[in-house]
Amino acid sequence: MPRMSKYLKEEWAFFLDERGRMKYNELCRKCERSCKQSFRAIVIQCPHYQSKRRIKE
Repeated sequence: MPRMSKYLKEEWAFFLDERGRMKYNELCRKCERSCKQSFRAIVIQCPHYQSKRRIKE
């Protein structure tokens, strides 16, 4: 995989881990949509995510 340029590193700094690789949140990792969130985000608000533990009405 090619290295990221300085410009891209600055743009994607919130998504890069300590090894310089892109890393997404656990809930977004397997999602097929393009609205991925960083692994640093604690609170996720995604209209496409539905927990299996939620109370169904």
